[in-house]
Amino acid sequence: MGALAHKPKLYEQVAEKLEDAINAGTLRAGDRLPSVRQLSLREQVSISTVLQAYLHLESVGLIETRPQSGHYVRRRERPRLAEPQVSRPATSATPVTVSALVSRVYQSMRDPNLVQMGGAWPSTELLPTRRLYRELNALTREMGDAGMLYDVPPGCPELRRQLARRSLDWGAALSPEDFIITVGAAEAIHLCLLAVARPGDTIAIESPAYYGTLQAIESLGLRALEIPCSPRHGMELDALQAALERRRVAAVLVVPSYSNPVGSCMPTANRQRLVAMLEERGVPLIEDDLYGDLHFDERRPRTCKSFDKTGNVMLCGSFSKTLAPGFRVGYVAPGRLRERVELLKFSHTVASPTLLPLAIARFLEEGGYDRHLRTLRRRLTEQVARMAEGVAEHFPEGTRVARPAGGSLLWVELPATVDSLVLHGRALEAGVSIAPGPIFSPRPDSYRNFIRLSCGQPWTPRIEGAMATVGRLVRTLM
Repeated sequence: MGALAHKPKLYEQVAEKLEDAINAGTLRAGDRLPSVRQLSLREQVSISTVLQAYLHLESVGLIETRPQSGHYVRRRERPRLAEPQVSRPATSATPVTVSALVSRVYQSMRDPNLVQMGGAWPSTELLPTRRLYRELNALTREMGDAGMLYDVPPGCPELRRQLARRSLDWGAALSPEDFIITVGAAEAIHLCLLAVARPGDTIAIESPAYYGTLQAIESLGLRALEIPCSPRHGMELDALQAALERRRVAAVLVVPSYSNPVGSCMPTANRQRLVAMLEERGVPLIEDDLYGDLHFDERRPRTCKSFDKTGNVMLCGSFSKTLAPGFRVGYVAPGRLRERVELLKFSHTVASPTLLPLAIARFLEEGGYDRHLRTLRRRLTEQVARMAEGVAEHFPEGTRVARPAGGSLLWVELPATVDSLVLHGRALEAGVSIAPGPIFSPRPDSYRNFIRLSCGQPWTPRIEGAMATVGRLVRTLM
């Protein structure tokens, strides 16, 4: 039962209303809050509940108490650190040997006793866990023995219909037949790589890149060609074009929307240019859209797939970062290689779980997913901002931090003399998990003075204390 969503206590409900008013600008910095007695009468709660709510808001830095005056919205300085510069990786393709290092680091991300700022998954407090469990319980009663049968590729027709409907929001008009259900986005990426490349082939990737992608490339005996990446705009297309003119590339793999770990978002014009560039050369584009729904602005970015005219773009995604990490429900729209990917899916895992995709399909159909996303995006916007403020407050001069417009991650460049692998070890000793930079490159000496911080946990005094601890450790390593 530990995975059940946390039911807010009464004081937390009162605090959340005030927090929403502060974040919406209804209550501004310097505004006086209602007196304890006034708020008690207005919300019809006890005075002790109001006091608890105010203490909570004060502990997370949203309000301050002025003696003999009352409670006020805190004037928070928002220092803006410089962003990391465009990456400059080596221009040669290289075998990938990152798995041993990732394995050592990953163990720490599973320790519940650590303050988790290393793993890139959302807290269960941000997820509609009870609602999904109700859907599952209803399905087990309705389906009976049918829930025990294989759901062979292409998989759950109900979910594929919902994905086709949502593809209109992505700028594409896909049909249910375009999709194949997978075990998370990781399997979708793996199947796409299997479909387009043979051992020894080269895959062009962003630099830095998600370590899971690097592990997939390593496991298939492929080589990685790192392409420079801007923390704001993603893959540098001039650099990619130059690389394509120099060597044969089997495929290009990108995360256009809020990449992991940098958080960059490729502009629409760049996406269109990328699709046309690869289409002209016959080079498949594997698009990882895992974070596309986690935009902080009003509009979702268009997918590269929306510009695809020939089926050259292989679109991958999942619900692991937005809805249910443990369900491992993903999908792929492989374009012209759909038949090959479906055969590979069958030979790889035979089928996907039967009940879990169906539970998500019902959640989508009833409108629960869109309502959940609105709340989740608001919370992540706040949490990313608070983490960035924490870096600015606690880390030493010379630190740089990316400014993502979506997702749940922060890419932090530390002063040049700081070794993030040493920092990772000392942070573990102090009870904090972080992700060191070298796991995001096939070259173990790359990004030695970078770390990735996850903003998926709600901001609490414990998180703030962990930020202060890591900042202090950084200073000791300078």
